[in-house]
Amino acid sequence: MPFKISRVRRKSGNSLKHRTLLMAVYSAGLRVGEVVRLQPADIDSERKMIHVRAGKGKKDRYTILSDGLLAALRDYWRAYRSKKWLFEGQDDGKPIAVRSVQKVFERAVENAHLRKRVSVHSLRHAFATHLLEQGTDLRFIQELLGHASSKTTEIYTHVTKQSIAAIQSLIDQITISKLTKGVKPRVK
Repeated sequence: MPFKISRVRRKSGNSLKHRTLLMAVYSAGLRVGEVVRLQPADIDSERKMIHVRAGKGKKDRYTILSDGLLAALRDYWRAYRSKKWLFEGQDDGKPIAVRSVQKVFERAVENAHLRKRVSVHSLRHAFATHLLEQGTDLRFIQELLGHASSKTTEIYTHVTKQSIAAIQSLIDQITISKLTKGVKPRVK
């Protein structure tokens, strides 16, 4: 039986709002200053894109809108019906404060019992790293993040154990049959 949004909202305060906000940061690679300035009109559900207006350097860009985030945004929209800002703050007509987002993230990290030092920006870093691990071209990641220089994007693409493990040695590309062709096994 599906849960009711209104019941979830009453029971857990702003958890739907906070979960959706943090999900947007990670799933779209947004900066904290970008997520707080999102407006409902910036969500293009037909094209599966998010319009980031006046991001860093006052540049506009588009980033991806995942199916999971779209579903979460629809649940959030039914519960909150924000007017001007997608994630409104406590004061009417104003977006949620950057510091509020940081506190929400800090609480989430504490509740997850993470010992590693992380920030909201770590979600953006994870977005880029996970896309790279899935084989997404660095140039596409650069566009999604809104970086003017590929050098900036390369900072996000640290080498992971998974990436190293996925590298195939050139010798492995040669089949065993070619290596052992004509060689008879030694019998004792």
